[in-house]
Amino acid sequence: MFITFEGIDFCGKSTQVKLLKEFLENRGETVKIIREPGGTEISEKIREILLDKKHFNLTIETEIFLFSASRAQLVREVIQPYLENKYYVLSDRFHDSTTAYQGFGREIPLPIVEQINNLVIGKTIPDLTFFIDIPTEEAEKRKHQNSSVELDRIELSKNDFYERVRKGYFYLAEKEPRIKVLNGLQDITTIHKEIITEVEKFEKN
Repeated sequence: MFITFEGIDFCGKSTQVKLLKEFLENRGETVKIIREPGGTEISEKIREILLDKKHFNLTIETEIFLFSASRAQLVREVIQPYLENKYYVLSDRFHDSTTAYQGFGREIPLPIVEQINNLVIGKTIPDLTFFIDIPTEEAEKRKHQNSSVELDRIELSKNDFYERVRKGYFYLAEKEPRIKVLNGLQDITTIHKEIITEVEKFEKN
C-alpha cells in the first residue's frame, strides 16, 4: 500500500507516520518511510533550496517546479520500486501538498497545478491519504511552543496563507474518497487508532 499524510505544518503528521510504521512492522509488514521534499540524493539537495529561509526571493513558479522535480525523482527512484517489492510506503506529504500549498496557498491556477501533478506522479496515486486537520490558530500555537526548533521558509508563512492551504485540503477531501479527514485536536492515540481502522478497512476491500 501507498499511504500519504497531509495537513498544514505542525498538525502532527510525522508522529502518526512513525506510529503507523511501528504498528505495521509489529504485524510483520515491510515498511518504507519517506518525506517530502526529499528522499533521494537529488531530492534532498532540492529540499535545502526550498526550505532555506534565506531564499525568500524564490518565485512561486520556481517553488512549484522545484517541489515537483523532487517528487518526480522520489516516485521513480524510491516509491515505485518499493511498491513493486510489496512494501507499505508511508509518505510525509505528497502531491496533495502541491495542490494545497501552491494551488491554494500561492494561488497558482488549479488546472496548471493538476497538469504538473499528473506529469510528475503518473499512475503512482496513494491508496489512502490522511488529512490531519487543525485550525491555523492551533498551528500558530504549536509553532511557538518549541522555541528551540528553527522554522524553515514555508513554516514562516502567515496565517492567511495557511487558511488558504487548509481550504485547499478540504476541497481535495470533497473530491477524493481516498482522503480521510481526521481531527488533529484529538490526542495522539485516538488519531492513531482511527488511522489503523481506515487502513484495515481498506485492506479488507
